[in-house]
Amino acid sequence: MKMFRCFPLCYLAGSLLFAPGASAYENFEVAVYCRAYEVEKMSDRTWLEETWAKISDQLHIDKVYLETHRDLLIVDDATLESAKAFFAEKGIRTGGGITYTIDEPNRFETFSFSNPEHRAKVREIAEHTARHFDHFILDDFFFTSTKSHWDVQAKGQRSWTQYRLDVMTRAAEDLVIQPSKAVNPDVKIIIKYPNWYDHFAALGFNLETGPNQFDGIYTGTETRDAVTSAQHLQPYLSYNIIRYFENLAPGRNLGGWVDIFGSRYADRYAEQLWLTLMAKAPEITMFQLDLLSRPITPDMRGDWQDQPTSLDFDTLQSAAGDAPASFATIAGQTFQTLDSLIKELGTPFGLKSYKPHHSVGEAFLQNFLGMAGFPMEMVPEFPKTEPVVLLTAQAADDPTILSKITEHLSEGKKVIITSGLLQQLQHRGLHHIAEIEHSGRIALADRYVVGRRLVQGGQSILIPQITYRTNDSWELVSAIRGDNGWPLLHDADYLDGQLYVLTIPENFADFYHIAPEALNAMRAILTDHLPFQLEGPAKISLLIYDNDTFIVNSFLDEPTDVAVCMNLDAESVHDLLSEQLLPLETRLRASRWDQEPTPHKKIVQFRIPPHSFRAFRVNRQ
Repeated sequence: MKMFRCFPLCYLAGSLLFAPGASAYENFEVAVYCRAYEVEKMSDRTWLEETWAKISDQLHIDKVYLETHRDLLIVDDATLESAKAFFAEKGIRTGGGITYTIDEPNRFETFSFSNPEHRAKVREIAEHTARHFDHFILDDFFFTSTKSHWDVQAKGQRSWTQYRLDVMTRAAEDLVIQPSKAVNPDVKIIIKYPNWYDHFAALGFNLETGPNQFDGIYTGTETRDAVTSAQHLQPYLSYNIIRYFENLAPGRNLGGWVDIFGSRYADRYAEQLWLTLMAKAPEITMFQLDLLSRPITPDMRGDWQDQPTSLDFDTLQSAAGDAPASFATIAGQTFQTLDSLIKELGTPFGLKSYKPHHSVGEAFLQNFLGMAGFPMEMVPEFPKTEPVVLLTAQAADDPTILSKITEHLSEGKKVIITSGLLQQLQHRGLHHIAEIEHSGRIALADRYVVGRRLVQGGQSILIPQITYRTNDSWELVSAIRGDNGWPLLHDADYLDGQLYVLTIPENFADFYHIAPEALNAMRAILTDHLPFQLEGPAKISLLIYDNDTFIVNSFLDEPTDVAVCMNLDAESVHDLLSEQLLPLETRLRASRWDQEPTPHKKIVQFRIPPHSFRAFRVNRQ
C-alpha cells in the first residue's frame, strides 16, 4: 500500500486548493469554524439567521467549516445538508470539519487508536464527513493521549513517543484517508496542527510523515495571553509557526487559525490575527461561530489605548453600528487594515534555525528570540546554503549534527549554537572545534559589557556560566555581576568560519530584561547577513521580506523609540500605511582604534506606539 502522495500543483498551491470564489479581501480569505454543537443548532433556521447576522454584519466571510463530530456528537445528514444550503444561498463556500475527541472537557480525552471499537468509530466519522463535503479539516485533536490496556498491549517495548507516532501515522491512512476517498474520490483532507509544535511527537503528531499524507495542512496560530494561559506561548509564535509549517509543506500550508480565548485585552486578539497574515497565510480561520459575537467589555481596554495604536479600541463601537462591538468587529477592522498592507509585502524570511523532526530541547526558544528582535525562520532540514545557521538544543537530535557544523564552518560560514546545544555536544566531540564548555554552574547578572562599555540592564537574570580558554575564543558581549562576568555571546574561529555560542537565560523570558545595548550588539553580529537589523529593547519584533519591506511590531505597553539598520545603498524609507518618508542617517564605524571611521550602515529612527506595528519599504540607489 502506498502511503505518501504527490498532488498536481493546481491542488497544492495555497488557497487554489479548493478553487475559491471572489473574496472581499484581495490578499487573503476569511473562514469561520463551527463546532458540531453549533452545527446541530443549525436545524433551527431562526437561530442560524440571527447568529450569522451578528457576525457577517461586522466582517466579510468567504468560507464556513461545518463540523460533523465532536465528543461523540455526530451531526445528522439532514442538518448538514440544510446548513450547506443556507450558506450557499448567501454565496458562502462550505467545508467539513472533524474533532476526534471523546470528551474534550475531560483533558481533551482522545480516541485510543488501538481499540477496535474506537477505530471503527473514527472510520465511521470520516466516511460520514466525506459523503457531505469535498474537503474537510481535522481540528487539532488528531492525536492520542490514552494509556488504556489496548495501548499498553500494542505499545510493547517502544517508547510512548514512538508508539504514538507509529499508531497515528497508520491511523491517518487506514482510518481517515483511505475510507474517505473510497466514499468520495474527490475529497481533500487537511490536518490542522496546533500551536504546541515542540511537543507534537510525544502525542503522535508526525511532522515528518503527516504533511505528505494529507492534501494540505493548517496552522494553529493561537497564542492568547502568555502569562495567564497554561501554555505560556509568546506572541511571536503567531507569526513564526506559519513560517515553520510553510517550510514543512511548501505551498500546502493553507492558513492560520485563531480563537478568542485568553484575550485579556482586545489588542491581544488583533495581534494574533495580524501576525498570522503578516506571515503570509493565504486564509485565516476564526474559531468559533457563536463566540465571535461575544461583546467587547470595557475591561478589555488597555491603559495604552489613549494613544494612536494599531487597534483603536474607542472606535470599535462606532464601527459596530447598532450592535454591541464584538470580536467580529475587531476582526473586521484588522482585516480591512491588513488587506491594503499584505499586497505590498514579499516573502518573509529570517535567521534560519534548524529543527530536526521530532526533536526536543529548549522548547519554543525561537519565539523568545523573535520577541527579542531576531527575525526567525525555522526549517526542518539543515540549511546548507545559508551563510548563518542557528542551532538550539533541538539540533542535538540529529546524530550527524557535528559533521554538519564542521562542514559549514569549513566553507567559511557561521554557525550559532545555544548554550543548551553546547551542553549537549561538549561530550560528543565539539572540542575539536573549540574548547568551550557549559560549566553546569549558573550566575546572576544585571549589567553588560558591550564594546568595553558597561551598561545597566533591567532586573537581574540567571544565566549558565560558559567557560573557555583565553585567547583561543573571545567574549563579544558579557554579562556581569559584581566583579565577575561571563560570556553572553562568544566567538571562536575554525578554519574559515565562525562558531558563536549564544548564552540562553535560565528563564527564556529574561531575554526581555537584557540591556538594549547588549541586544543591539548581538543582533548586529548574528543577523548581519540579513538586510535589516533592529535596535531597541526586547518585546519588539522585526519581520523582514524579500522585496525590501519590513515590519516592526511592538508588544510593549508604552511607546518606544527604535531604529532599524540597513546597508549603505538605502536611499529612503517609505511608511506603507501613512505614506510618510522617513529620513536616513549614515552611521560611521572604524575597523580599528587607529583608523578613521568610514560609513558603515544607514539608520532610520522612529517611534512605535504600544501593541502596534509599523510597516516600511526601502528604496535603494
